[in-house]
Amino acid sequence: MIKSFTLGRWLASGILLLTLLLGSRPAAQAQDVPIMPTIGLDSVQVAPQAVDISGWLLLDKDIQLELEGAVQNMYNFKFDKANKQFRSLRRRYPQHPMAYFLLGMSTWWKIMPNSVTDTRYDKTFLAYMDTAQTKAEALYKADAHNYEACFFLAGAYGQEARLHAERHDWRKATVASRRSLNYLQKSQEANGLSSEFLLGQGLFNYYADWISDEHPWLRPVLFFFPKGNRERGLAQLRKVSQTAFYTGNEAKVYLIDIMSGEREKQSAAACELARQLSAQFPDNAYFQLRYARLAFELGRLEESEVACRSVLNKYASGQVGYEAYSCRPAAYILGYLMQHKYHDLAQAKDYYQRCAVYSEQVGMTKRGYYIFAQSRLASLAVREQDVPAAHRYYRLIVEQADTGEQEYKEARAWLRAHRQ
Repeated sequence: MIKSFTLGRWLASGILLLTLLLGSRPAAQAQDVPIMPTIGLDSVQVAPQAVDISGWLLLDKDIQLELEGAVQNMYNFKFDKANKQFRSLRRRYPQHPMAYFLLGMSTWWKIMPNSVTDTRYDKTFLAYMDTAQTKAEALYKADAHNYEACFFLAGAYGQEARLHAERHDWRKATVASRRSLNYLQKSQEANGLSSEFLLGQGLFNYYADWISDEHPWLRPVLFFFPKGNRERGLAQLRKVSQTAFYTGNEAKVYLIDIMSGEREKQSAAACELARQLSAQFPDNAYFQLRYARLAFELGRLEESEVACRSVLNKYASGQVGYEAYSCRPAAYILGYLMQHKYHDLAQAKDYYQRCAVYSEQVGMTKRGYYIFAQSRLASLAVREQDVPAAHRYYRLIVEQADTGEQEYKEARAWLRAHRQ
C-alpha cells in the first residue's frame, strides 16, 4: 500500500518536472504552447579554448574552494552558516548572479521538506531568482557568448517554473519554463567546459523521451521541441552527480526519483544513493526521509526504522527542516513495524495516531498516510472488538478518502455490515 502511493507520487513529480522543462500545459491548453525550434540539446559544443571565461565565477576554482563549506552547510540545513558565505560573495560581486542564485537555492531547500503545502518562503525564493535573472541578463546582453550567464538564466527560470508548477500556477510555470529552455539551448554550447552545464540538458533528455512514450497526447506539442534521449539523459545526470561541484547533489536528487520510478525500476540503486546523501548530510530532513521510505519499500526494515526514529526525534527537538509533513510517513512506517515486526499493538496504534495528527496539522487528510493510518487503526479496533472505535475510524475514511481507493471501499463495506 505504501509502495504504490510512493511510486505514484514520484511518477507525478516526473510529469511536474517535464512541465517545468517543456512549459507544456494540461492537454486542453496544449495548443497555446508556441512553436519552438528543433535544436538538439547536445548537438553543438564549443571547444573550451574558444570561449572567454574571464570573470566566470562558476568555473573559478578559488571560489569553489571558498564556498565548499557553504554548499555543504546548505545541503545539511545549516542555512545561517551557508547564507553568511553567500552574502559575502554577493558583497564582493554585487553585479554577478551567482550569489543571488545560491541564496535562492538555499531558500529552495527550506521549502523542499514540505514543498506541497509550505508557502512561507515562496516570496523570498522568487525574489532571489528574479534578481539572479536580472543580473544574468545584463551579462548576457553585454556578451552573447557568456554561457555562464545562460547557465544562471536557465537555472533561475527553471527553478521558478518548478515552484509555480508545485503551486499549480500553470501559466507562470509555462512562461518561466519556456525562457529556461531558451537559455538551456544556448548554454549547452559550453558543455565541454564543465559538467555543471549538463544538469538541465540531462533532465530534458530523459523526461522529454519518457513523456513521449507515456503521454502520446503530448506528441504534437513535443514535435516542436528538441528531441530527448533517455540513455543520454541518464549518462549526463550521472556525470553531473559524480563530477559537478554546484549541481552534483541536485543531480543525485533527480536520479533517486528516476531510478525509484516505474520506468527504471532500480529502487536498490536509488536507496543506496539516498543512503549516501543521508549519511553525508545527516540533518537534511528530505534526504533522511527519502532514504527511510526507500529502505522500507525494499524490506530493509532496520535501516528504515533508524532513519524514521531520527526524523521524529529531530522534529521533537525543533531541528530546522523537520516538520509535521515529514513526520507523517516516518510515524506510519514505525507504526507498521510495531504492528508487523514487533507485534506491539499499543505502540503501533500510538504511531498511527501520531501519523494522523501530523497529517491534520498540515492539512493532508484526503489521501495517503492519513487514510492508511486510519485504515490500520480501524483494523486494529476490529481485531480488539472495539466497535465504536472502528466506526469512528471507518467513518473518517469514508468522509476523507477518494471513492476509488481500496480503503474507502473497505470502510464502506464494513460500515454497511455494522450499521449502528
